[in-house]
Amino acid sequence: MPILEDIEQDALTELVNIGVSRAATHLSRIVSDQVVLSVPALTVIQREQAVAQLPEGGAEPMVAICERFKGRISGHALLIFPETNSLELVRASVGDRTPLHEISVLEEDAITEIGNVLLNGCLSVLANSLHESLSISLPEFVRGDGRSILFSGRVGAPDELVLFVQVDFSVRSRQIQGFLILTLDLPALSELKILLQELVAGLSASKTPAGH
Repeated sequence: MPILEDIEQDALTELVNIGVSRAATHLSRIVSDQVVLSVPALTVIQREQAVAQLPEGGAEPMVAICERFKGRISGHALLIFPETNSLELVRASVGDRTPLHEISVLEEDAITEIGNVLLNGCLSVLANSLHESLSISLPEFVRGDGRSILFSGRVGAPDELVLFVQVDFSVRSRQIQGFLILTLDLPALSELKILLQELVAGLSASKTPAGH
């Protein structure tokens, strides 16, 4: 199985960081507050192990937006919120004066739209930086625990190895926490290595003074 070298992993971490920062800027505008991000964490693990990275070991009820992306690299992008946070996120996006019963009605559509904006923003940075095009599916709203979300037929098998990328984020003045997760299919890891090597080589060349 191909393994990412340190310089390739650093390059991918930086790309994800840029993409998630752009997503956080969008979210900050939606909720009119600062969004705090963690450093992206990259690991190659089974989906079963990935569940343990989520709150309460994945046992906590959650809502998620899932998008499948395909190209030379392929996988899934997920925006996940604990279910207890989801209505607060909708309230933050539509206004505090909106009655609770209306917020409940709006929940799925509002979170799907937020997820679509954030995930597409992140994936666009990844695709543009690697000079590749990605086909991105329509966003899908999923409700359940971490296991049902990460093991669903939409995503993959429990024992499947994936490159698992997780970024935690929170909204400073509200009780809103979430996770942006990318799972990259390992059969395409060789292609990802090539793209990252080309990116690193291009960056190195651009830093080399003319005539050297």
